[in-house]
Amino acid sequence: MVLGRRLLIVDDDEMLRQAIKEQLFTLGDFASISEADSGAEALKTLKNQHFDLVLLDSCLPDMVGSDVCRKMRAENLRSPIIMLVSEDVEADTIIGAESGASDYVIKPFRMAALFTRVRAHLRQHEQSDDAVLVIGPYKFRPAAKVLSSDKNDENVRLTEKETAILEYLYRAGNKTVAREKLLDEVWGYNVNVTTHTLETHVYRLRKKIEPDPSQVRILITEPGGYRLNP
Repeated sequence: MVLGRRLLIVDDDEMLRQAIKEQLFTLGDFASISEADSGAEALKTLKNQHFDLVLLDSCLPDMVGSDVCRKMRAENLRSPIIMLVSEDVEADTIIGAESGASDYVIKPFRMAALFTRVRAHLRQHEQSDDAVLVIGPYKFRPAAKVLSSDKNDENVRLTEKETAILEYLYRAGNKTVAREKLLDEVWGYNVNVTTHTLETHVYRLRKKIEPDPSQVRILITEPGGYRLNP
């Protein structure tokens, strides 16, 4: 599931950045991968975009990685930050609790081991109250039941069921979710709830999130169900 997921790789080793980027795109874990070769560039990039996970080198040309990490947390980044730590660096001093790092991997590392950590932290974060999920032009905060957009200062308030519908479709990625499956996941077993109930909620949700509800671009109807368009 790659719907809207964004990764930032911060490392001055261009070959390593490209290797990680190419393999993660092949695996399909991210829709967008950005790069930075210095702490300053990383912090500048962070001001303009939301990232679902950051891979951060512990020894950058201009800054110590732990300092970059602290600054990222000060900018209110709640997504996982995995530090890439050289063998000759004492990891515990770089990954102290005060740095704000979520985890670390020692260089040189096997790509499979790194990607296992990446996926584990993504799963954990996406189920937390800090999760910010990107859907089309929106940042979706399930815990707050809110959608926000950089183009519009007003927040879109969602009901509990609308939030549950969006969250489940997000977790399905680009796959179509059958109406019956969505009913079961959102309403549970309830003989009084029909597909008409779901369709009514989807109609109201579209009025809130689609720029033009007559030309649906975000919440797509497919034969038998619905899916989100990244």
